[in-house]
Parts: sequence; structure tokens; C-alpha cells
Amino acid sequence: MAKEPMLKFVTVGRDMPEKRNAEDRKDDFLEIYGEFIDEKAREQSSRCSQCGVPYCQSHCPLHNNIPDWLRLTATGRLREAYEISQATNTFPEICGRICPQDRLCEGNCVIEQSGHGTVTIGSVEKYITDTAWENGWVESFAPVVEREESVGIIGSGPGGLAAADRMRRAGFKVTVYERADRAGGLMMYGIPGFKLEKDVVLRRVKQLEESGVDFVLNCNVGEDISFDAIRGKHDAVLIATGVYKSRDLGGPGSGAEGIVRAIDYLTASNKVSFGDEVEEYESGDLNAHGKKVVVIGGGDTAMDCVRTAIRQGATSVKCLYRRDRANMPGSQRETQNAEEEGVEFVWLSAPKGFAGDPVTGVMVQKMRLGQADATGRQSPEVIEGADYVEEADLVIKALGFEPEDLPTLWGVDGLEVTRWGTVLADFQSHATSLEGVYACGDIQRGASLVVWAIRDGREAADAMTAYLDQAAAVAAE
Repeated sequence: MAKEPMLKFVTVGRDMPEKRNAEDRKDDFLEIYGEFIDEKAREQSSRCSQCGVPYCQSHCPLHNNIPDWLRLTATGRLREAYEISQATNTFPEICGRICPQDRLCEGNCVIEQSGHGTVTIGSVEKYITDTAWENGWVESFAPVVEREESVGIIGSGPGGLAAADRMRRAGFKVTVYERADRAGGLMMYGIPGFKLEKDVVLRRVKQLEESGVDFVLNCNVGEDISFDAIRGKHDAVLIATGVYKSRDLGGPGSGAEGIVRAIDYLTASNKVSFGDEVEEYESGDLNAHGKKVVVIGGGDTAMDCVRTAIRQGATSVKCLYRRDRANMPGSQRETQNAEEEGVEFVWLSAPKGFAGDPVTGVMVQKMRLGQADATGRQSPEVIEGADYVEEADLVIKALGFEPEDLPTLWGVDGLEVTRWGTVLADFQSHATSLEGVYACGDIQRGASLVVWAIRDGREAADAMTAYLDQAAAVAAE
């Protein structure tokens, strides 16, 4: 009888791919985690307990068939593992790199709850798909039947690209409109290379291009082309713009030179990594080299900013957050990586204003945690008389993102939005108030994770397919 290949979590400990030394990795923008070798990937996959109710799967927004592809990896059936992984996730190699697994699949792993250490799901997912690319298993595709209908997708982030992939496979003509000069959205210009190297995104874009998806770059809807023109050209339209309007911060001196938005700072850094000339970077406006940097915020964008500043050669990098470590929204793993690289976190601290113009410091209020708010999190309260000034030459505001006012920007009548400014759309069909127009990702749900945008894009594509199928059936009658 063959030996059971799984359930080895009792005898085999949790292990991650080797992480590069902090002193080495903070000098470049390469990914910090190595790749599993085949033997190690099999070993770690074999730790899966193959539970009857897999909480890893139910806590994944895409409901990936994680136990199935872990078992296939453990038994050396990698191509099948990739096919199972790809069946539910358009971009598994991207999720394997940037998903907060500690809050999703790995954080809910049964053996993690029992004290044995979670299965390293994200690292195995990355290994499976990288192996698939290396072996040529990931190919451009052609639909079985070409259809006459065309679809316009506004935005080429994870939601838009996931929908483009699914719609093209269904045979539709697909055109993606992107206002930046490269496709990929925040995956391209918002997330630094040390978390997601850009060739990983570019090869997916190339696959879609080779499969017949048409990308129209440097195309700003409302300026270069009207929304009504896009609706007129296509049988269905998907709004997948993401949210790019930065939440602002007031207070005395908030308009001083040297106080910048996180999205501008990260975009400049990513463009420089492509070899682009960026005037604001060259002038030092969006460059941390030789500066005392203070980043305000506690989410994943703040973590991206502090770690980018380290790599640009800042003399010091501090992160101000108004709550404590246990209550910060960003990934604990990213916080640890930042600390290893030399970032100092100043907990229970909030800015009340700024000194100097150009900025020379942040006026900081010390906080304590009081009663819980409506979400259950303790609300920060000011400690009177504990203010001080934190020296800074560059202040980066990483306070999150809000939706742009699309109806006004695009001159669209009838496109309903919520009180938060997101596009009002059904959360199952993703249909908006306009006939044949759908929305997905952050512009519908608010700033969220890449994995949620992928799920939304896939769902919206299926709903649009059903809509176009029904329209075709009516026309044929």
C-alpha cells in the first residue's frame, strides 16, 4: 500500500523560501523572497491536513481549490496543480506574491489554529505558476468560437485584466482603455518591485495581447475619448478604473513643499525602475535620497512607501500611525520586513500640522486607545500636553484612496454612485444603473485587495457574457 503523501504537519515543520538578508535587499528593488525548489515545495505541500471543510479555501475571495493543488504538488503533478490553480484564479503568480495570506488563507489554516504552523500556501502558489511559465505551460489562447460582439473595459488593473481574459476566452472582441503608458494599473505603478517584479505583470499583459485583447494606452476617458463614445463602440462596457484620489491631510502647513502623496511617490519610483526619465525624481521632489523621511499611515501603501524610501537612500525613515501595532491595517509580515530593513515605527502618533516650508518637521500628537468605535476597533484619543516635532525633509501621505467623481469627470448622466462616491452596482451581477454598463474592483467596493478585484472582474465578465447571450438570443428571434 502506498504511503500517504499528505498529513505530514506533525513531523514536518513550517518553512518559508529563503528571505534575502536585509542589508543586501535594501540596496535594490528585487523581490526579497527566493523560490522553493521542487523538493521543498513538495515537502511543504505535504503538510496539508486535507480537511473536510477547508477554511483556507473558504477564506480566499476566489475560493481557490487550495487542498487539491497542494496534494497535486506533493505528488509531483505540477502541471495539473497549475491547471487547478488557474481554473479559479486568473493571476495565481501575482496573488502568491502580494496577497496578505496571513489574513486570508494561511491565517485560517486548520493546522495553524492547532499550533503546528500554517501551510505556506502563497509560496507554493507562486512556485506552481512560476514553474508553469518556465515550462511553457502558460500559453496565449484562442477562443473556440469568435463572436461579433465587442466589450470595452476602462482600466487595466487586476479587475480589468481578469475580465479581459475571461471575456476574450468566451470569444468576444475586447478593448482595454488605460490612461497610463503601460497596462497593469496599481500592479504596475503602485506596488514596488520588491513585492512584485514588473516582468511578472508584463508577461500576463503580453499573453492577453497575443490572445487578441486590444490595449489603448495613454487614453484618458473624458479627455481623449468620451464615455459615450466608448458605449457607442461596444456592446457592453466595464468600468474598472480603481480608486486613485488620495485622502488628504489638513492642519497648519499642510501645503508646504516636501509633503507629497503616496501614489505620486510610488509611481515615480516605479517609472524610474523602467528607465523612464521622471523630472520630479531627478529634482528630488519625489526622491528620498539623503532625506529624513516621515510616512503617515499604517496600511500596505504606507509599508510600500517606507521600504521604497530605504532603498532610495534616506538617512532615516519613520512611520507614524495613530493606533498600535495590533490595530494597524497593514500586513504584519510587511511591518516585520520594514523593521528588518531599518524603518522605525512610531505608534500611537498622529500629525496635527507641519513646520517649515519646505517642510522641516511634523507636529505630532501622542495618542492612547479609548473606547471601541462602530467597527469594534478602539478609537485613538489625544494625550494632552504630549505634542512634539518629528524632524522631516520629506513627508509622504499614505492615508488611503477614494474614488474620483466619474459622472462629473466623464460628463455622464444617469451613472449612479454611492454616498462614498463608488459606482453603484449590484454585487453579484456588477450591473450599474446604465444599460449594458458594469463595474468591478475598487471603483465598486472601495479600496481593497488585488485578489478581490480579480474575483470581481471574473464575476463581472460572466454577468456581461450572460447579458450579451440574452441580447443575441432576442435578436435571433
